[in-house]
Amino acid sequence: MNEVEMCELLNRIWSLPRGEWTRVLRKELPSLADEMVEALRHEIPGFADLLQDMGRETVRQGLEEALLTALGYRKPPKDEDIPQELPTTAAPLDRSRQELFNALTGATEVPDAVLPELARRAGWPLPDTVRAVAVSSPGEAHQLAATLDDCLVGMGGDGPCLLIPSPDPDTRGALEAALRGRSTAVGHSVPVRDAASSLRWARRLLTLTPTPGGPDARPVFVDDHLSTLLLLQDEPLAKALAARWLRPLAGLTPRQSERLEVTLLAWLEGGGAPEAAKALSVHPQTVRYRMRQLEKLFGQGLRDPRTRFELEMALRSRRLMAEIGRRSSRVTRRARTVAVGFRPLVVAREARVNGL
Repeated sequence: MNEVEMCELLNRIWSLPRGEWTRVLRKELPSLADEMVEALRHEIPGFADLLQDMGRETVRQGLEEALLTALGYRKPPKDEDIPQELPTTAAPLDRSRQELFNALTGATEVPDAVLPELARRAGWPLPDTVRAVAVSSPGEAHQLAATLDDCLVGMGGDGPCLLIPSPDPDTRGALEAALRGRSTAVGHSVPVRDAASSLRWARRLLTLTPTPGGPDARPVFVDDHLSTLLLLQDEPLAKALAARWLRPLAGLTPRQSERLEVTLLAWLEGGGAPEAAKALSVHPQTVRYRMRQLEKLFGQGLRDPRTRFELEMALRSRRLMAEIGRRSSRVTRRARTVAVGFRPLVVAREARVNGL
């Protein structure tokens, strides 16, 4: 949110009838205050030190109070038109929730026996299982917290996220609807003490699927991309795997290498020339011709089950890394266009590689 958008939001809130303020403030104020903290951190020298000394949450709460005062919510009690249902900031409760979030996500080491007491102070009964939701910006995290059921919000895995109870796998549809229109990744359901694992893979998946927000943006779920995350959990290692097993193709031109890689992967996945030809929309004789070329390059290794397994992993990981690179470039170009032209964000076209 830039300065113009902040001013527009404040003007819109100011122009609302008094009775509508509470609903709008509950949804927008946390995000607005968080965006202001980010803007001040970048624009004012020394503000980052203030955040470190006082704590980001304390500063954000102070900004919320200032905004409430500016909007007329901090008038003397005799002003009876102040809505009583607007909750005041409860700093101790917020701190307790942050402590619980840090304990569950591994930011601080806490014995298991201490968790129930932390949960009691935070007013957040420990569920049996949780999911982490990784989001792109702190403002989005606070907006989502206002619309989802009770959840914990914090910074984890180098970015903002939420922890939400996950008692029933059938709640995915409702969660997907609540997250629509935002760039988010949802971790797998884990026991509450393993929340850090759900967070780590949600954050990793969000990194692998960079998609700008927009009305049609959809969340991505770790459950749908387990094989991708497994293959690309260490990209340097994945590149080493590809370099090791695809070395026979190194002497070919890029076009020849790409054609044979695509054919070999289709053959390995399909189990034979007819299946590979169908997947590639070519004649089976074309596949057989290319496979004869591949047999000359790889020799008897194509008949060895271990070699075939390693080759398939190498080809899949190389294909995924190439597609992710292309997708990142598309998102970067579109984001740059938006920044220059102030046009609405455009959702990147969905790639067709392993669901990514």
